[in-house]
Amino acid sequence: MKILNAGCPSADGFYMPAEYEMHKGTILIWPKRPGSWIYGAKKAREAFANVICAIAESEQVYLLAEANLIDHARETVEAVRKEKGYTCDFPVHYMQMESDDAWARDVGPTFVINGTGDVRGIDWCFNAWGGEFDGLYADWEKDDKVATLFCRQTGYDVYDAHPFVLEGGAIHTDGEGTVIVTESCLLSKGRNPSLSKEEIERKLEDYLGAKKIIWIPSGIYNDETNEHVDNVCAFTAPGHVVLAWTDDENDPQYRMSHADFAVLEKETDARGRKIIVHKVPIPKEPVCITEYELAGFSFEDGEDEREAGERLAASYVNFYITNGGVLIPQFGDAMDQQALEIIGGLFPGRKVYPIFARDIIVGGGNIHCITQQVPISYKLQTERSES
Repeated sequence: MKILNAGCPSADGFYMPAEYEMHKGTILIWPKRPGSWIYGAKKAREAFANVICAIAESEQVYLLAEANLIDHARETVEAVRKEKGYTCDFPVHYMQMESDDAWARDVGPTFVINGTGDVRGIDWCFNAWGGEFDGLYADWEKDDKVATLFCRQTGYDVYDAHPFVLEGGAIHTDGEGTVIVTESCLLSKGRNPSLSKEEIERKLEDYLGAKKIIWIPSGIYNDETNEHVDNVCAFTAPGHVVLAWTDDENDPQYRMSHADFAVLEKETDARGRKIIVHKVPIPKEPVCITEYELAGFSFEDGEDEREAGERLAASYVNFYITNGGVLIPQFGDAMDQQALEIIGGLFPGRKVYPIFARDIIVGGGNIHCITQQVPISYKLQTERSES
C-alpha cells in the first residue's frame, strides 16, 4: 500500500465508477457515538445489522468497529440474520478501527478504477461537514484517518487529497464522466472557502475523472450536511436520475426540488444524453424527532444538538444499490410503498429490500450515508472465504 502525494487519479487513468456497477463489497462502521445514536445505540445497531445482512446476501461487507465492540457487533449481526432469515452468502469481515462516528460514506475512501482492473482509494479531508464554521462536532481527527487506515489494512494505494474537503455523500456519478453535486454543499463556507466554483470543478475532474459537473441548487430541507446530493438526486443508469419530489406548495422542499428539476430537465450528461428525471415522493408526513428520542442523546461540548419536533431530512432517494438488490428506506409513511415501486422498478433483476430507517435517520443520516462501496480489483482479488 502506498500513499500517493503526487499526481492525480485522472492523469493516472483512474475514474470513479457508478454505484450500480458490480463491485466487491461495502464498508460500514458500527455506531457508538452518544450524540448521534440514542439510548446506547441499541436500535441503531439492530438497524445497521439489518442493512449489513441484506448487503451480505450478494456481496462482502467490511464492518469497522472499535476493539471493545467487535464481538458485540458480530453477535448482533448474527442474531438479526437468524431472526429475519437472511442467507448472508458473503462474509462480514470485521476490522478493528477507531472512528468518531459511523458515516462510512463520508469518512471512508472514495474508490477509483482504471481500465485494467486496478483500484485505488482517495482520502479527502473530512471536517465533520463544516469544520469550525458549521461542523457537527468539535473533534473529527479519528474520522479523518479512516480512509487511509482502511486502505492500509486492505492493501489499496490511496491518493491523499488533503486539504481539499469533500465527503462521499456530496458526489454522485454515472461512471461515464458525469458527476452531480449541490451548490449548497460544495460551495458552503465550512468546506473550501478559498476555492472558486471553477477551482472546485477542476478538483472533481482531477480526482474523479469527471468530464462534466452538473450543479443543482439544493438538497433535502434541513439536511445537516449542507444538503448532500445523495439525499436528493442519484443516478440509476446512464442518463437517468431520481429526484426527491413534492407537489405540496406549502412544504419547504417544494421550492428546492423544483429548482433542481429546472436545472436537470435542461441538462445533458458527459456523453450528450438528455437527463431523464424520475420523481420520487418525499414522505407525506414530515419525519420529526420526538421528546423521547431527544432524551436518549448525550451531546459533547461543541456538538450540534437537536431539538424536539425538529424535522429530519427523510428521503427515499438515500437508497443503496448492492450487486443483487436495492435497499430502500421506509418511514412508516403513506408514501413508503410508492417509493418502493418507483425505485425498485428502476432496478429490474435486483431484489428490493424495504429497510425501516427511522432508527438511522434519528442519528442524522440514512442508508446511503452509512455505506461505502469497494470496487472489484483484478489485482487484489480476495477469496469469498475471507473473514
